[in-house]
Amino acid sequence: MEGQTNNPLQQMLQDVTKKEFSCLDFLGKGSLTERILSFVLGEVTPPGMTGQDDAWQQLLTGLKNVDVSDLNVVILGGGTGLSNIVGGDSRRPEWHDNPFTGLKEVFPNLHSIVCVTDDGGSTGELLKDVPLVALGDLRHVLLSSVRSTTLKARYQIDDSAAHHVAAELHSLFNYRFTTPPSSVEQLLDESKVDMDQFPDPLADYLSDLLSRLFNDERISHVLQRSQCLGNLLLAAAIYEKLPAFFSISDVIANRKRVQAATLDGLASLSQAIGTGTDAVLPCTTTVAQLQMLYANSVLVTSETKSGSAQRGYPVDRVLVKFAETPLLSEEVVDLVSKADIIIMAPGSLYTSIIPILQVPGLADLIRHNKEALKLLIANIWVQKGETDATRNAPEKKFHVSDLILAYDYNISGGIQGLFSHVLTLDLADISGSVLQNYAIEQKEPIYVDSSRVRELGFEPIEAPVFSRDLLDQRSIIQHHPASLALVIRTLWGLRINGFLSMPNESGLRASARQFFPNISDDHLIPCLRCDRIKQVLRRLQFNSLSARFNGMLDMAEDVRQQIADALSEIIWHHPDIHPDHLGYVSGICLIDNDCWKRCQEWDNVFSFYDPEDRYIKIRRDQADDSKRLEMAFLVGLGQSLLGNYAREKRMEKMFFQGQQVGGIFCLTIREQKRLDCFLSAEELDIYLRLSRMNPCAEEERLYTRVVSGREGFTPPGLLFGLLFAWYLDNRFAPNIDYKMSIMKNELSYLIQEQVKIFRRRERLIHFFRETVFRCPLPRTKEPD
Repeated sequence: MEGQTNNPLQQMLQDVTKKEFSCLDFLGKGSLTERILSFVLGEVTPPGMTGQDDAWQQLLTGLKNVDVSDLNVVILGGGTGLSNIVGGDSRRPEWHDNPFTGLKEVFPNLHSIVCVTDDGGSTGELLKDVPLVALGDLRHVLLSSVRSTTLKARYQIDDSAAHHVAAELHSLFNYRFTTPPSSVEQLLDESKVDMDQFPDPLADYLSDLLSRLFNDERISHVLQRSQCLGNLLLAAAIYEKLPAFFSISDVIANRKRVQAATLDGLASLSQAIGTGTDAVLPCTTTVAQLQMLYANSVLVTSETKSGSAQRGYPVDRVLVKFAETPLLSEEVVDLVSKADIIIMAPGSLYTSIIPILQVPGLADLIRHNKEALKLLIANIWVQKGETDATRNAPEKKFHVSDLILAYDYNISGGIQGLFSHVLTLDLADISGSVLQNYAIEQKEPIYVDSSRVRELGFEPIEAPVFSRDLLDQRSIIQHHPASLALVIRTLWGLRINGFLSMPNESGLRASARQFFPNISDDHLIPCLRCDRIKQVLRRLQFNSLSARFNGMLDMAEDVRQQIADALSEIIWHHPDIHPDHLGYVSGICLIDNDCWKRCQEWDNVFSFYDPEDRYIKIRRDQADDSKRLEMAFLVGLGQSLLGNYAREKRMEKMFFQGQQVGGIFCLTIREQKRLDCFLSAEELDIYLRLSRMNPCAEEERLYTRVVSGREGFTPPGLLFGLLFAWYLDNRFAPNIDYKMSIMKNELSYLIQEQVKIFRRRERLIHFFRETVFRCPLPRTKEPD
């Protein structure tokens, strides 16, 4: 870099770095990049630097004004983390006070590629009714992407009017109703949106979308559920692009048409509210669900459940189950291929970035773009259920290097070429008392291990890119959108002038591990599954048994509806429950406590499946609490999958020297032609052996189990029900969780029985995952 240059910024950088003792040495510790960022973000010029004030100011001005007007910037992520750095978290009440901030205000050609596996809140409610991808994160990022300059240019308005438009959009998009609205006027009145604040073309467009919610029969039923209005506006914009005669079945059958409608509807809404062309795009328009494979081999479906499952094991792998072969739009392909900067936004590691990069072809597009600056913005906090335990060392605190290794393990082809720099938050300026308050709330920072990050082949960059206002006012640590935008602008300036600290490429390692797309066998998208659940529940009988009457009576209609609604939510909450699992149940019966005659010698489970009438029978008091009802129903549902498998069950006493020392539990299963069971005869045999029932060599279909003394015993039918409930949520069957806790321990081959128990429990989990829940893992091609 010797000699003169026509680039003023480059010349200034040379001037302050070519000296034997650089002025930048006074700007703290860290790499050259970190020291310059510290300076740009407000580091005070060191004392004794007289004569350098003009040079420092010129350098600061040069760095803050690097021309990025023509840069194509692509950012990937989902939900809060992405929206916050794009333009501030648009769900927060205070967003309308400062809506024009973040990356969107610095980079005019900013494009967000958004994860579409969210299934919680109103997004999940909408998925019950429409065959579209999850719209919640798209709506969230879309509102955050509203730009002042775009609004002013499109509608010929001033700064004040643009601010008012953004504030009203904030109220409109974030309004949530809990009771069905009767009219557009009611929605506007309750949301307190003043349509007069919008320019006439925008007001007309939004009014048309609101009217469509009430007039388009294909989506009007969504108003019957609690919803976020922004999600509904986006759905209406998409349906506007579909032919009026398209039914749900037509939408499902015409994937290319739906892709075009989704992108066109999103583009129309984007342009109307002032976000710019292709400002927000879904990573795919194919309906998808997130799955978490834990270290004990349990596979949990649903992004919502992954955060609340508390399996007690680290995440082993993250999978995305697509309803069909996933589509990657030409718009996304073009944007990623031509991007000058590619950013992976902070947010949920397993529920935002990795799912995007599991869309086939997307990671390779990033790798093939070898000219772009590629940046990973590391998360600040450990997230429960995701990053609170590392895969290879569950007891270890989560570090930035663990984030990188999680990418490597979960993305086809590994991490090579996905990013080169890792931007992390410098927590050095944050007081210990603030961190201690977070610790009290069981929140821990993700620790920065710079040396390990460099060993992996990436350049870590620590910078104080947190919001000082939030920290001072509310003791909250969050990425500051404006600071982050300035940092990325500065990094680009350093890069194009040859002053960006680069990683040691010798640390990069290519992974040959390839994942095949995880495609659902039944193609049962959420809205179709919801319909199937409704159909099954409609055919069920709902009865009650009371001491005041002889025999079962129909439930009172209000109680029936209450129980049916509760069961519908239970089944919906657990996507691993297939509608076929309900095929062996004819009805639900609530039994009064004083009529409950079931023996509780071995357990305190107050529900069971009765193969005689095919009813799940639940003690009435269990229905008084939602969690108890959920557990009771799931145990009974699990038992129902065995159907009428048992022809005879008996316990024979076992004696030694005249004393009873135990018993032999004898189970005779039905002959195959009379077997009415979810499992085949072969699968039933496998399960019984795994449950420690021993087949009798002399008598076909007879299985036995020795029970010593007063030892506890869980019969195979009850065990199946408990395992079914435990697999779906380990909190529902703590006794099973205790049995399975051996999976957490390191195997000791000194005690062979421990190995046998471990292997048997391992096979049992695999059996439930693959046979009962029909979730075999997708194929992978391992490195040679």
